[in-house]
Amino acid sequence: MKTLLLPLLTGLTLMAGTALAAEPVKIAAILELSGAGVTSGTNFKNGVELAVKEINAAGGILGRTLELNAADTQSNPGVAKGLAQKAVDDGVFAVFGPVFSGSIAVSMNETRRAEVPNFTGGEAAAITKQGNPYIFRTSFTQDSAMPRVARYIAQTLKAKTLALVYVNNDYGKGGRESLLKALEPLGVKVVADISTEQGQIDFSAATLKAKQSHADAVFVYTNEEEAARVLRELRKLGLAKPVIGETVLTSQKVIELAGEAANGAVAHVGLTVDAPIAGVQAFRAKFEKEFKYTPDHNGVKGYTGIYIMKAAIEKVGKFDRRAVAQALHGLAVSVAQQPGVLMDVSIDGNGDIDRESFLTEARGGKQVIKAVLPALRAKQ
Repeated sequence: MKTLLLPLLTGLTLMAGTALAAEPVKIAAILELSGAGVTSGTNFKNGVELAVKEINAAGGILGRTLELNAADTQSNPGVAKGLAQKAVDDGVFAVFGPVFSGSIAVSMNETRRAEVPNFTGGEAAAITKQGNPYIFRTSFTQDSAMPRVARYIAQTLKAKTLALVYVNNDYGKGGRESLLKALEPLGVKVVADISTEQGQIDFSAATLKAKQSHADAVFVYTNEEEAARVLRELRKLGLAKPVIGETVLTSQKVIELAGEAANGAVAHVGLTVDAPIAGVQAFRAKFEKEFKYTPDHNGVKGYTGIYIMKAAIEKVGKFDRRAVAQALHGLAVSVAQQPGVLMDVSIDGNGDIDRESFLTEARGGKQVIKAVLPALRAKQ
């Protein structure tokens, strides 16, 4: 009897081991699906969903499929923190989001304690300055994006003075600080420093102050809906000076909301579906087919974030959170190796990302590429 049972038990053990190895890998998307960040969060979530769908259809990662659970932060940092705790308790392998800098600033403490890799679209410079080895951006930090904008203002526009309109939250204040730091050595003076609020409706006073400053150019750094309102008010005032921004200002959502008032606005954009790159255009077509609308930069952030995680897992060769986080630092991923990253990309020791970026202009209801800017760091 023992002779007969041994092969049977061995076979059952092997079968159980195989079944265990094939279990789906849980990942969480903790994003702004309502409230002020609904545009950013929904785009990011849909990008993540599309990448997960593609990867699972191709057999998963190391033979295991991904199981995605999406949750709504309601654009509230406190809710985001609670959802991060829940995701950790659920045993997720990685967390994607939130996008809003104020929310990721508090929620990432939970993923850090649990040693769970956390990918964010948040741009506030402080996010990756806290020595957190488990936080990774899918967007540029403000400290890497703003110098590119500052050079355009000083060297291309030849502006000597600037009116700055920013949103008074972690995102806006961080961008303001990074821009001021980048402008100082270039000799550009901010003559109107105008703070606005998240969700603000009336921008007539703020824009009038910007116009009356007689600055050579106006810089707008707010969320999507507010940016569109600023552009409309500036158009009503008949402002003839250049209007510049970073990423959000010429996003498809802002262009749609602002209408003709968006025409002529220029922004540095880390990611855009209008990029003249075959992989990006293929992504755009797949996204539009799946979700019936044109994605913004946040859709690209979510999509490429999943593929960056995939590259790190495959480099490590196993689903080990700590090892994958270590592999992500200093990781360089080419499109040839991992087409889903869309553009060659590298991640530094802080978790900040680098790749090519774009100078764009809103024109005729579309975002038009004015120039392709090289990656700041040399390719590895």
